Amino acid sequence: MQLNTKSTHNSTDSVDLAVTDSKPKRPNLEVPEKKTRRRFSSKYKMKILSEIDTCIKPGDIGAILRREGLYSSNITKWRQQFQEGALKGLTPRKRGRKKHKVSPMAKRVATFYRHITEVASPQVSARPVPPLALSDSEEQVVLEVLHEPRFRDFTPYYIYATLLDEGVYHCSIRTMYRVLAKQGEVKERRRHVKKTHYEKPELLATAPNQVWSWDITKLKGPAKWTYYHLYVILDIYSRYVVGWMIAHREQAELAKRLIKDTCIKQQIQAEQLTIHADRGSSMKSKAVAFLLADLGVTKTHNRPYVSNDNPFLESQFKTLKYCPEFPERFGSIEDARSFCRNFFTWYNGEHKHSGIGLLTPEQAHYGMDTEILQQRSHVLEMAYKEHSNRFKGKIPKPLPVPQSVWINPPKLPEGLDLDCQILHATHL
Repeated sequence: MQLNTKSTHNSTDSVDLAVTDSKPKRPNLEVPEKKTRRRFSSKYKMKILSEIDTCIKPGDIGAILRREGLYSSNITKWRQQFQEGALKGLTPRKRGRKKHKVSPMAKRVATFYRHITEVASPQVSARPVPPLALSDSEEQVVLEVLHEPRFRDFTPYYIYATLLDEGVYHCSIRTMYRVLAKQGEVKERRRHVKKTHYEKPELLATAPNQVWSWDITKLKGPAKWTYYHLYVILDIYSRYVVGWMIAHREQAELAKRLIKDTCIKQQIQAEQLTIHADRGSSMKSKAVAFLLADLGVTKTHNRPYVSNDNPFLESQFKTLKYCPEFPERFGSIEDARSFCRNFFTWYNGEHKHSGIGLLTPEQAHYGMDTEILQQRSHVLEMAYKEHSNRFKGKIPKPLPVPQSVWINPPKLPEGLDLDCQILHATHL
């Protein structure tokens, strides 16, 4: 690969627009949070207080506290709030981002997933009762001890040791936990922060401008600890770089401008595009989120600390930084822009990409693949006619262009491939 790396100094703006020369002429591609702890609503507090007020037996309150994962101090505090009238207010309304509108196609695909995964559960034989297990009456005695008012705030470890000090033994610590588990009374009481479960993103593109992936990488500047930030948007189906920008800093407003201008150049319509990114500050910013909502673009994010959820741009950045002409440092921001203009012109228009049948990203993006593949097939057929013995009687075929491109393809049952799944999903 040979790139023209002569620097140009025609502009001093920090976000300059580059001109990409290609035939046919294409649009210019360069474009100058806290987790909450466990909360209790007023309705829930009133429900628990009323339920405790109806308790008659000494162990009933302990059973409720263990079932709900509460301490007696919680009940005391709630009673004080009730006496002061603090619980008479309405439960606070739910906060946070509204749920995205689910497209009918996504519902059909989800229905198909459920359909192919419904398998009859195997018959599980009942576990025989161990000969050393406690009888029902013995379990009831243990449960009453665990429900005693003096033990209702303590763990089985404490209760076991206390009973031994008093000269009493009923069962082991593990058996106490088993007895409590049967009653549904083994629950975390401490107000731990709940870990958010992030679903693995599964994105499918069957044509250009359906799924874009974008990210930001750093380019070393002339001195230590100086960097320039390269913003890149990539179409995962064609591997075509639809937009890029180099700036002095990483900022949400710059990312907003890049995405907006790129959508205009590619003539993106509402509900057409999904944009995928990692969980950087610019990617999750309100400015970018509001822009995508206005444009009718769906956004998705990586799982935390999982770079494999954005593989196409990671590969593209490697192609950029492993380029023979890529310098150890750039002398100025104009030097970096000049290099990237030449690189992305080569990458889109000349680079034969192995992931798209050795076509250039530009050919795959603008629908020029059919004619090129026909020409390659004709050349291979002529070669077969001249030297059929070299091909073992089988006519060679050019590498095909993938019909679908996935980010995290789903795991399918045996005997069902992804193309078959797509075909079934479209007819559900």
